[in-house]
Amino acid sequence: MASSPGQSAFKDNRRVIIFALLAPVLAFFIVFNTIPTLWLLGLSFHKFSLLNGMPPEFFGFRNFQDIFRNRNGIWGDLGRTFTFVGVGVLVQTTLGILLGFLFWGSKDMPGRRLALTLLFTPMVLTPVATGTFFRFIYDPTFGVLNALVGWMSPTGTIDFLGNPQIAFWAVLAVDCWMWTPFMTLMTLAALGSVPKAELEAAEIDRLSWPKRVSLVIWHHGKFILMLGILLRTIDSFKTLDLIIPMTKGGPGQTTRLVAVELNKQSFESFNMGWSSAYSVLLLLISIAMTSMFIFILNRRRKGR
Repeated sequence: MASSPGQSAFKDNRRVIIFALLAPVLAFFIVFNTIPTLWLLGLSFHKFSLLNGMPPEFFGFRNFQDIFRNRNGIWGDLGRTFTFVGVGVLVQTTLGILLGFLFWGSKDMPGRRLALTLLFTPMVLTPVATGTFFRFIYDPTFGVLNALVGWMSPTGTIDFLGNPQIAFWAVLAVDCWMWTPFMTLMTLAALGSVPKAELEAAEIDRLSWPKRVSLVIWHHGKFILMLGILLRTIDSFKTLDLIIPMTKGGPGQTTRLVAVELNKQSFESFNMGWSSAYSVLLLLISIAMTSMFIFILNRRRKGR
């Protein structure tokens, strides 16, 4: 059956409207994402520094070879970064799930809204401000934390950010303090997606709490929770603005993550060719981690 002229005009107008709505987004994506990425990829094969005033010189894979040959470079930075990401996301997810269940099961608790507001406050603060605050809190001379340590123990002060054995974990503790509320929020969102009818049915059937979690709650909320873990993993992998005001990658190299080294080479040494190659490698690692999470989610979806 042939379509009428009115239907054809409606379809044409609909296509124009869809294109008009998508065009600004596509233009923004191409200008601010695709073109810089292609420029970065091309620059990674060149020797180029902003300090010598020379034009880019084709370098082949020499930048990548220099990165992998530096034993104290990318391998040490990646090891510290994966430790930071793995331990941090694990702690934040565990605490976030516990706090999420606590607030989910206490809807009649007095002051619940105020407690949630205070809990989500660290997530709203900028990492630079948070790092600056905790640098003063950790200060061995007049820091609040050392005042509490001196009051509890007469052994003296602790240089949290100056001790190579403590600095990494002190920075990680701040990251966990700041982003545990995010995982709490994702847990509450995951719990809110569980149908009340199924929870009531599980209660009528007298299922134990472990079975309720595995059969009902996890079945409906796992995708939101896994999305939160994915976002935290990617964001934690590029942690920079928290470390710069606290330690600047020190003492020594104990808190130097991949983003800190990239910032040093690109915005302090202005070694743009090497920095571009380093950025390409980090981009590939991020894509690999994202693909792994998507594979796990799709596999769980097919197996449910």
